Amino acid sequence: MDKFVTLTGVAAPLDMINVDTDQIIPKQFLTTIERTGLGKGLFFDLRHDADGNETPDFVLNKPAYQDAKLLIAGENFGCGSSREHAPWALLDFGIRCVIAPSFADIFFNNCFKNGILPITLPAAQVDDLMSQAAAGANATFTVDLEAQTIATPDGGSVAFEVDPFRKHCLLNGLDDIGLTLQKGAAIDRFEDQQKLSQPWLHR
Repeated sequence: MDKFVTLTGVAAPLDMINVDTDQIIPKQFLTTIERTGLGKGLFFDLRHDADGNETPDFVLNKPAYQDAKLLIAGENFGCGSSREHAPWALLDFGIRCVIAPSFADIFFNNCFKNGILPITLPAAQVDDLMSQAAAGANATFTVDLEAQTIATPDGGSVAFEVDPFRKHCLLNGLDDIGLTLQKGAAIDRFEDQQKLSQPWLHR
């Protein structure tokens, strides 16, 4: 997993509440277990009309936001099913931070496991950030995870909270596998001892 230390980029304002995981990545894209290539399916039904043509009014189809690295959304973002493809699709598109007043629990946890930083802020602050994001490519945000601050286009700074353990994992690029591998020496010692005490398990 790539480390998350600081992130600077354009933020796409998605002024919608209750965006569920089927909207983030529709079911027809769930046939793969690969984490790459899902960016094309991100918000597919919102980005395309019934004939499969791009809808120019959707925020991520606008030229100013096609390289967005942050997403600012309404409350209860990521509700619905528990599909991990949702953060995979965001990440493959290039989005590594989502800011919203609230998140669905499973989606929130899946973000941290995949190198995405979900930031919860009061609705009034999210509304302000969304207004600033409306300036498009002329407005950039910088998220500093170590300092737990967001530098805003208007020159301001917004503080945010994050669980210390999850912060440690993001700063060091540690997913569940990475955390386990940190105990590699202890695991090797255990296996060596087990081979001696219970050799029949290793035949």
